[in-house]
Amino acid sequence: MIIAQISDTHIALDTPDADRRIRDFERTIDDINSLDPAPDVIIHTGDIVHNGTLDEYVLAATIMSKAKLPIHLMVGNKDDRFNLRKTFSSSGYLASNPDFVSYAIEDFSVRLLMLDTLHPGSNKGDFCEDRISDLVDLIGAHPERPTAVFAHHPPFHVSEGPDPLHFQTDEIMQRFRRALQRSASIVGIFCGHVHRGVAGVVGNIPVLVVPSIATTLRKGEYPPELTTCPIYHLHKYDPDWGFSSEIRIVRDQ
Repeated sequence: MIIAQISDTHIALDTPDADRRIRDFERTIDDINSLDPAPDVIIHTGDIVHNGTLDEYVLAATIMSKAKLPIHLMVGNKDDRFNLRKTFSSSGYLASNPDFVSYAIEDFSVRLLMLDTLHPGSNKGDFCEDRISDLVDLIGAHPERPTAVFAHHPPFHVSEGPDPLHFQTDEIMQRFRRALQRSASIVGIFCGHVHRGVAGVVGNIPVLVVPSIATTLRKGEYPPELTTCPIYHLHKYDPDWGFSSEIRIVRDQ
């Protein structure tokens, strides 16, 4: 199984770099469409748009409609749950939980759990008791199957950047980490949010964070020839070895 993970496209209509963000997203979708072998699914780990408005989501949906693969979405701190659901209501999966955008994808050899860490009005993440209960139920539905978790906020301290903590409090993050470690079926956790590529662990579970697709917002040092090249990740699952991940660079034409 192959998963193409993208994140932090931050589609906007009112920023000086709005056209470049749109083009970065379009080029990324085109690049994923060109892959051989093709991935099985595209996962967007949030901050799809920048202001959470309907017109931004309509534009993002138009770009994603060009994808040849199914796309599953997760909310980030810049997203709006109501407008996301309204725009993508035909997908069906976003309606599975009335309060949070948390759900399971059961169509592949690996279960994919999409976990909502949004705290409205804040850039930092949250994972309340209701979401822990949902996570326990989602894991418990098929505890024997290998499972990958996708969430916007990374559940570990990211030493790069001005603030290593990306949840409201350290206790909230620790609560999330404890819930994730309750199951031996979770074989990988994949996140976005910090706009840079970093790796961490939750217990024995590897965590990988993908850079932002929006190149004007990406953090970290890159060679000059790569500053305008979007970057995303390809996660390949092998039942004997687990996940291996590849950095995919969308080269300038």
